[in-house]
Amino acid sequence: MVKANEVESAYKVAKERYAEIGVDTEAMMEKLSKIKLSVHCWQGDDIHGFLNPEQELTGGIGVSGDYPGIARTPDELTGDLSKAFSLIPGNHKVALHTLYAVTDKKKDFDEIGPEDFKYWVDWAKKEGAGLDMNPTFFSHPMVKNNFTLASPEKDVRDYWIKVGKQSRAIANYFGEELGQQSVNNFWIPDGFKDNPIDKQGPRQRLIESLDEIFEKKYDEKNTIEAVEGKLFGTGIESYTVGSHLFYDNYAISRGKLWTIDAGHWHPTEDVSDKFSAFMPFGKGLMLHVSRPVRWDSDHVVIFDEALVRIMRSLVRDNELERTNIGLDFFDATINRVAAWVVGARATQKALLQAMLAPIDDLKKAELNFDFTTRLAVTEELKSYPFGAVWDEFCLRNNVPVGSDWLDDIHKYEQEVQFPRDAK
Repeated sequence: MVKANEVESAYKVAKERYAEIGVDTEAMMEKLSKIKLSVHCWQGDDIHGFLNPEQELTGGIGVSGDYPGIARTPDELTGDLSKAFSLIPGNHKVALHTLYAVTDKKKDFDEIGPEDFKYWVDWAKKEGAGLDMNPTFFSHPMVKNNFTLASPEKDVRDYWIKVGKQSRAIANYFGEELGQQSVNNFWIPDGFKDNPIDKQGPRQRLIESLDEIFEKKYDEKNTIEAVEGKLFGTGIESYTVGSHLFYDNYAISRGKLWTIDAGHWHPTEDVSDKFSAFMPFGKGLMLHVSRPVRWDSDHVVIFDEALVRIMRSLVRDNELERTNIGLDFFDATINRVAAWVVGARATQKALLQAMLAPIDDLKKAELNFDFTTRLAVTEELKSYPFGAVWDEFCLRNNVPVGSDWLDDIHKYEQEVQFPRDAK
């Protein structure tokens, strides 16, 4: 177990090292503490939900693995989330989907309303957490021929339009009850497996469907919408209706947030380069931090170069205030609570490392075409003791330092998770 006095001693040295280059570690930890991550609930139950848990996953979504102890009930899922939050520094939010409604009535997706998320609001109040929303446009018989909001069939479109409208009422309820803005993220799986003749028609139908969903005005203090594109999905390799360019333009023209999922791009693209191209024109971003391995595989986020670049871009360009940072991955080959902890802590580490830099001085050097200083300093920063600052941040937030949190996970899975499979 890491000793507190050792953490504090190491931090004292690190604080002095950073002060030498004009970086205030205390201010940066304070800044990090104000950033709420949106932690996705579906990592905890492999995206089964509570409405139709036996329904096969559709929309090109798949989860690998069968690690024991999966959450199967609302109490189990919120219990797992509470355990994860006890190991992640700071106060955060939980992202929900329509299919996580908690009701004792038999309801279809388009009938789900605010009353069916009271369970989550009550839990969030006790936890001190916020809630974000996602209307579920997959894993349902009304997804016909890989189409929902862009379907040529009016009854299909109308069904999903109602699902979208209901989700907005739910998100508004979250905002009113919790006093935190709820981001409502829209992603649909619509597209063609092979080359279509008509590319304009589906997109025009999607515009009309979205416009109808967003017709009612809600106070943005309570909720705001985000729209999420994708390069392609399994089963829609040739044409995605909601492409990146489509939603980029829709977000700008309608005053919505644009969602950038790190796994929804071509593997050779650097998503961190997208932010500064969109932000001068757009309202803001919803970011889904994920780890694509060769494709949109949704591996657990780790502290890798891609994540570091993402956070550097947000920090260096002062875009954190207009960016909502969410997690989006699912891995059933490892302990599901541990997956949340690894991904969230990695994201926070990347944010902290990005903050611990003499950014103004580096920008000044760049403006003066002093690229030697820019390169030399950024290289030296890589070996600066940011880990000691991270450990101090964890200590102050009363969460385990280093890998000590893993002991909590092993105990939790033995006492709580594994016994579920025997029931």
